[in-house]
Amino acid sequence: MPTYTALTTLMGEPAAQALGEALETLDPAPTGVGVFEVEDGSGLWEVGGYFLEPPSDIELALLAAAHDARPFVISEVPDQDWVAHVRRELAPVEAGRFFVYGSHDADKVPSDRIALLIEAAMAFGTGHHGTTQGCLLSFEDFLGEGGRARSVIDVGCGTAVLAMAAAAVWDETVIASDIDPVAVEVAEANAKANNMADKITCLEAVGFDHDGIAHAAPFDLIFANILKAPLIGLAPDMAAHAAPGGTIILSGLLVEQGDEVQGVYEVHGFEVSQRRDIGEWTALRMRKL
Repeated sequence: MPTYTALTTLMGEPAAQALGEALETLDPAPTGVGVFEVEDGSGLWEVGGYFLEPPSDIELALLAAAHDARPFVISEVPDQDWVAHVRRELAPVEAGRFFVYGSHDADKVPSDRIALLIEAAMAFGTGHHGTTQGCLLSFEDFLGEGGRARSVIDVGCGTAVLAMAAAAVWDETVIASDIDPVAVEVAEANAKANNMADKITCLEAVGFDHDGIAHAAPFDLIFANILKAPLIGLAPDMAAHAAPGGTIILSGLLVEQGDEVQGVYEVHGFEVSQRRDIGEWTALRMRKL
């Protein structure tokens, strides 16, 4: 059975969020709505809905006009086994000592690597994306320089692959937090699948706003693989929750956004230790002064 998508773009997050909420009132109603920043520095946001039957092009046109958005582009998505498709497309990824893989590639795990299992059905943030791979390689370099952390948090953890990497090398409890309750469930499932359920505490939180996070702070190591805008917004809290001399590893950034984010964090008392570019993405490793 085919599904349908309806996608548009418009300027600014408030307008995009309002349009996303309006999409949910359509009949037929979408099975899901997404609102995402277009990470090209344009200020555009993408709003999309997924439908089990064709949406009304007239209603969508009226919504777009009312919210000053571009006309929706409606597409039919062919019926196929997407998990099988992802499995074919996602090869294992090596990042220093870390080997990120799906169960379909279990026979390829090298004996001399730290294996991190992420299922294809939970493929967001597996390490196949340049941002996550950049974070893992930055972490690898941190370890190679003798880096050590007794308190670690992965903010916006997604599948918790970064939290699991830290938990795999140190006998410390790691916090994995995300604003999305579904991501928290995915993080818990992955921690369990990697026999790390007792080492990773998964929390639903907006940034650092959680009693469990406040109790564990300050942090010697903070991962934040999210997006430019939330990273900039988190800079004051990042400074407040990082231990003196602590390390932060930031990504979710296009190469051309790296200087701006670095500058914001320098204003808040961090200095850059390393910048690593992979394709169009960059990862920043910085130290709290």
